[in-house]
Amino acid sequence: MNNDTVNNSDNLIDNVKELGTPKAPNFENNIQFISIIGEIEGHNISSSDKKTTKYEHIIPMLIASMQDPKIEGIFIILNTVGGDVEAGLALAELINSIDKPKVSLVLGGGHSIGVPLATASDYSFIVPSAAMTIHPIRTTGLVIGVPQTFRYFEKMQKRIINFILRTSKINKHTLRELMYSTDELANDVGTILIGKDAVNYGLIDEVGGFSQALRKLNSFINTKNP
Repeated sequence: MNNDTVNNSDNLIDNVKELGTPKAPNFENNIQFISIIGEIEGHNISSSDKKTTKYEHIIPMLIASMQDPKIEGIFIILNTVGGDVEAGLALAELINSIDKPKVSLVLGGGHSIGVPLATASDYSFIVPSAAMTIHPIRTTGLVIGVPQTFRYFEKMQKRIINFILRTSKINKHTLRELMYSTDELANDVGTILIGKDAVNYGLIDEVGGFSQALRKLNSFINTKNP
């Protein structure tokens, strides 16, 4: 085994460890695969025992995908519990603003701020067993200046709702009903949608797995580049 092979193997292992996104060296691929897993980490560092996706890692990958002429499509894979609201919404807006074909696939879960991340693409899939939790913004710990804090959270909630409404087929009344339901979550408000439920409500486009999502993305690429 020569030194180049060893270095390439080391780089691949480093990519998997750091980003959870293997990219084989010297392998030409016209699709950028990006995985968003665990908790979305924002301005504050999460505890070391949590699996996280750092938004400062994903943003450069998205920018590079946009600038690289060899990349013709972006495939977003989601299995997230949610996390930092502003970081997640920033990622969702960036994904949505990229003018290359984009497809998302919810595996396991696309909870909380993972919902707009799933709807940010041109077309979204969810596997039959995956779950999505829709709920209002939460906070923990000491809150100072309650009226001002409430208004801030209310504005943030509107930003999330408006994004989901313009990037999915769900209507505002249904979305708010699901978000503020008191029947599903113990000691909390919100709704859990499993697989086909998310499609029936218009939140996700289609139930399907990796192969179906990849075929859809390739069809978008072929339409854009006949």
